Amino acid sequence: MKRILVVGCCGAGKSVLSRELGKKLGLPVVHLDRLFWLPGWIERSREAFDALLEEELRRDRWVMDGNFSRTFARRLESADAVIFLRYSRFCCLSGVFRRWIRYFGRSRPDLGEGCPEKIDLRFLRFVWNYNRVTLPKMEAQLAGRPGSCRLIELRSRREARQFLEKL
Repeated sequence: MKRILVVGCCGAGKSVLSRELGKKLGLPVVHLDRLFWLPGWIERSREAFDALLEEELRRDRWVMDGNFSRTFARRLESADAVIFLRYSRFCCLSGVFRRWIRYFGRSRPDLGEGCPEKIDLRFLRFVWNYNRVTLPKMEAQLAGRPGSCRLIELRSRREARQFLEKL
């Protein structure tokens, strides 16, 4: 595995797993949130984001975390493995709240400066409805992935830890 996508619901721990994978496998880590968000939670333009993403995808090796469904098909074309964190909504919500408490008033390592951790009702609804609304779309795209792209589904934080230990 040299080009790994890590996807799943918000709060599942995509960024944490990506950092651990990067350390274990000696791969650079790309956080899509860092490419997308400018200070003050301002969205980077579509063109600028796509250009930054293409630059990263051209590299030989990476671990890339984030959903960004608009660009998922393009990222899937470049990946040789996808690690899909298929966790329950309760697991993801608890991750969201733990992260909020840990980084309250500060930016997370996977975000650029000037984006302090926040939670709002729209975000919580997205997490709550992810498995019902977003998951089927993700599954459809994963079903059409290139045959050379390995799919690894992890269904709990425990499975993720065991996966990392086996690497």
